Amino acid sequence: MLSGYLLSDYILLLTGLLLACGVLVSKFSTRLGVPSLILFIAIGMLMGSGGLNILPLGNVEYVQAIGILALVIILFEGGIQTNWSVIRPVAGTALSLATITVLLTSLLLAGFAYVLLDLTMTEAFLLGALVGSTDAAAVFATLKGKNIKPNLSASMEGEAGANDPMAVFLTLAAIELLTSPDPSYALMAGSFLWQMAGGLLIGLVLGKAGSYAVNKINMDAGGLYPIFAISFAFIIYSSAQFALASGFLAVYVAALVIGNSELTYRHSITTFHEGFAWMAQIVMFIVLGALATPEDIFSWGVIWTGVLLSFFIMFIARPAAVFLSTIGSGFSLNDRLFLSWAGLRGAVPIILATFPIVAGVDNDSIIFNTVFFIVLTSALIQGSTIAPLSNKLKVTAPDTKDEHSSWELVNIGKTDAKLVEYKASKRSAIIGHHVNSLNIPEESVVNALVRDGELLNTDANIEIQPGDTLFILVATRKKHDLKQMLDGQKEKKRFS
Repeated sequence: MLSGYLLSDYILLLTGLLLACGVLVSKFSTRLGVPSLILFIAIGMLMGSGGLNILPLGNVEYVQAIGILALVIILFEGGIQTNWSVIRPVAGTALSLATITVLLTSLLLAGFAYVLLDLTMTEAFLLGALVGSTDAAAVFATLKGKNIKPNLSASMEGEAGANDPMAVFLTLAAIELLTSPDPSYALMAGSFLWQMAGGLLIGLVLGKAGSYAVNKINMDAGGLYPIFAISFAFIIYSSAQFALASGFLAVYVAALVIGNSELTYRHSITTFHEGFAWMAQIVMFIVLGALATPEDIFSWGVIWTGVLLSFFIMFIARPAAVFLSTIGSGFSLNDRLFLSWAGLRGAVPIILATFPIVAGVDNDSIIFNTVFFIVLTSALIQGSTIAPLSNKLKVTAPDTKDEHSSWELVNIGKTDAKLVEYKASKRSAIIGHHVNSLNIPEESVVNALVRDGELLNTDANIEIQPGDTLFILVATRKKHDLKQMLDGQKEKKRFS
């Protein structure tokens, strides 16, 4: 038995090694053509009780809590990075994918699992419910760096961010049917409606409150803003869960609101959360991998049934559900084929698969091992082929990095002033104007102009071009006037 000091040293060393391995794995996963989550899980399986026994995890409830915490962080970062103006036109499609597609996929897979496995119909429905949804961590990670058409990527992100309530509802409903002698179907339906409506409402209200607080409370250090922002993610999730609503949906909606609002220290907040989400993803998949037992996951019985179930989801259940739920969406055949293939499974099914274990459902180990194998198959086959398939189906978009102007606010200590970093696009109202002739508000001054990495003299008669970045010092009360002048239109909130 290790002493207190030795145990803490051991934990710190193990944590450092695992995070370092995770970072290196993520760097080389693209070169290897293998999704990083597969390699994270492999590290966890190697470290777990079925491998080197360096990271033995026997308490399923602790693993479940770690997974939920990590998912909250990942969903929050994904929502902050999502542009509402892009996702709004496909919000209806994303909602259809998050509900109808998940339900149809679950039901179709349940029917196939009932025929294939020695399970009751309700147990087969539970298995279908566990793998019916796509995974936010897997989808967000896969889409990073891929230039998929905006409507498609927005639909995928919206589906991944909003389909957890349906997956959780179907899973808990199946468990109640298996464990309760007298389940109430009306109560189940009402619970689902409240989870969706309550999660949406709580996310909107607390998201507005969070963005207001971040902007209005003047911190002594810029590094406190990202911490303050992530605190809202945890508060929002817990508040929704205590209200019996969907915490995952509330977090994603709140992050959309916060991320699409005018934010002080936006760059610091988004950069911090991107790194934090990566850390959460590394820890989550390693821990989930450590929970699994390789000899059970890769037993012949799990392999042959898992392969058949995986192929059924990939080639029959998911495509059929996507094509039915996107009728009238305006997507082309290639778009719908890509959406069908891009339904990645990841952490959510594995975390949900711990629920039957905690509840003591019959055949829980068979269900967990099968779900785990399906996730591995989905991530390995679908995750590694998304990029070439997007090119084959011609669903990629031209580079649009400079299409939109960016607006960054930074507090200047305790003064009542902001430093605005404004990157002009082709659409900016100030393109073609000279720096020294801009009609900027009183109590503001252009401090610098950067073009192609070079600092230019603002006193010179310089004509502003697309891609130029201006640094403007402005009194706080005049910031909206400045934005109106730069954009050439009345101030509008991005989230509307």
